[in-house]
Amino acid sequence: MSAAQALAQRAHEVATSGAFDCDGAAPLPSPCVSVCRMTQDRSHCVGCFRTLDELRAWRGAEPAAQRAIWARALQRAGLALPTSLESA
Repeated sequence: MSAAQALAQRAHEVATSGAFDCDGAAPLPSPCVSVCRMTQDRSHCVGCFRTLDELRAWRGAEPAAQRAIWARALQRAGLALPTSLESA
């Protein structure tokens, strides 16, 4: 399974749980798929597609910011956004 496929599967699991609801106040599950390695140019993680700044910010980020990080990571991976994420 490619990293993008693993991220798509993770996004599907998170979306199915309702965690991407735009009005949710609970923190979101991390996009991490346990492939923690930066690209050669250090632009993003090859597993979850988050940048270093996004990785650092994740734990302290508000749910809306976490949804936005998810959206950018999915976009970097070339994946469609779950419907509830499109407004993030």
